[in-house]
Amino acid sequence: MAELTTLARPYAKAVFRLAMEQKNLAAWSDMLALLAALMRDKELAAYLSQPRWTAAEQAAALCKVAGEAVSTQAQALVGELAHYKRLTLLPYIAALYEQYRADQERSVEVQVTSAYDMTPEQTLQLQQALGSRLGRDVHIASHTDASLLGGVIVHAGDLVIDASVRGRIAKLRDSLNS
Repeated sequence: MAELTTLARPYAKAVFRLAMEQKNLAAWSDMLALLAALMRDKELAAYLSQPRWTAAEQAAALCKVAGEAVSTQAQALVGELAHYKRLTLLPYIAALYEQYRADQERSVEVQVTSAYDMTPEQTLQLQQALGSRLGRDVHIASHTDASLLGGVIVHAGDLVIDASVRGRIAKLRDSLNS
């Protein structure tokens, strides 16, 4: 996977620079998300990877499925990727692009897992606390997991904060065993 991310990086940087120049970050984000979702579809990916297809036919088929949601510049990107047999990089390109966009916009997507549903006040309080700690605009997506017993687990990129009861019990067990 690291190799695919390495291959995708130059494409993602080029698309990000183009989107910055055009002041069109959101539109490119939507187009890349759509193309990535299409390439994650196993049936479509298998269909497009048939040896009988030329690169131009692969690109045209993918763009036709995407429809009018894909600009001519995005179609050119798809053509370039198809030419070098790299259409499978689209999900990685989209992910890297979103990282670049989040860095530019000073925002971060945070996944919060809690033992119980969080109230809007709790969500706002957590959003503000994380915003001040991370120095970014925080967007929270939360879900529940009753096995936590209480507390929360926060995932923000590489940062993981385990403030759950289950996590505290595991830390206590480890300290008693050592």
